[in-house]
Amino acid sequence: MPRPIEALIHTEALAHNLRVARAHAPDAKVWAVVKANAYGHGIERAYAGLAGADGFALLDLAEAERIRALGWRAPVLLLEGCFEPRDLELCSRLDLWHTVHHEAQIDWLAAHKTSRPMRVFLKLNSGMNRLGFRPAAFRAAWQRLSGLTQVDDIVLMTHFASADADGGIADALATFERATEGLPGDRSLANSAATLRAAALDPAVRGDWVRPGIEVYGSSPDHPLHDAAHWGLQPAMTLRAQLIALQDLQPGDAVGYGAAFRAEASMRIGVVACGYADGYPRVAPTGTPVLVDGVRTRIVGRVSMDMITVDLTPVPGARLGSEVTLWGQGPGGSRLPIDEVAASAGTLGYELMCALAPRVPTRVV
Repeated sequence: MPRPIEALIHTEALAHNLRVARAHAPDAKVWAVVKANAYGHGIERAYAGLAGADGFALLDLAEAERIRALGWRAPVLLLEGCFEPRDLELCSRLDLWHTVHHEAQIDWLAAHKTSRPMRVFLKLNSGMNRLGFRPAAFRAAWQRLSGLTQVDDIVLMTHFASADADGGIADALATFERATEGLPGDRSLANSAATLRAAALDPAVRGDWVRPGIEVYGSSPDHPLHDAAHWGLQPAMTLRAQLIALQDLQPGDAVGYGAAFRAEASMRIGVVACGYADGYPRVAPTGTPVLVDGVRTRIVGRVSMDMITVDLTPVPGARLGSEVTLWGQGPGGSRLPIDEVAASAGTLGYELMCALAPRVPTRVV
């Protein structure tokens, strides 16, 4: 039989989470962000659940081709824009919208021969200092773009660095409003955190387009301040496996590499068919939550390449083949938020989603 581990992609959860994003941004259009292969869920697997979006936002041309191949005819946005001049040829052929965040991209557009003008997203660096024109240079960039016959429409765009913190968008929003004052065009500012925390209350934050990413996959963008349940989000990915062995320990018995865990009393542990080669974080310590037959317990000892050991004290009825939920939706309506597992490992739910290994069988439910 196949190794007893699999990932499930929950179509209805994706659709539900997209509706949550839309409800927090009334009157705005919604990009479903599917960069990084839909945050590890798989673009083709996530497509049906996210098809209610107004557009798909992603990073590279190969992902854009995959979206078009699925039959999507509505907007597709390249969040980092073009990386070289010839990328514009495919933008024209696939009818892609693309971000402009540095002068070279304007030069490439000026030299591009096309009979169909393009819509571009002009990005302002409002304080994150990754991509975008600084405020002092923003209007000049807009003037250049507006004078090109290759450009049909200019959307004004920025990205919040601290939208997950109280008061974290105030300075960036003020910078954006000063830099864009009087300029025509749609606005796009809000990521997941800004969409959930501020877009419903402030039209300036929601603008015309919001860009939810992590929230549509069921992870809270401001965890641990708020969990996914607080925002009404549902896990879109479940990683589950089974117990493949049981061990009875006596006081002082060690578990796993380096004897990192020792039993303080008699106890039973289970061995799970999942490890860091499957995408489970190797650094997850003893105490990281896990569900066995829907009952919450903890991992003990070090995570191995192919196995994890778990404490079966809260689950005396566990047996070979018992279902183990590493994150996501468990049996009987139980849930283990991916954010909790990530927090135990000192990382974010984003990383765990994206790290799901190719060797893990994945199916859509």
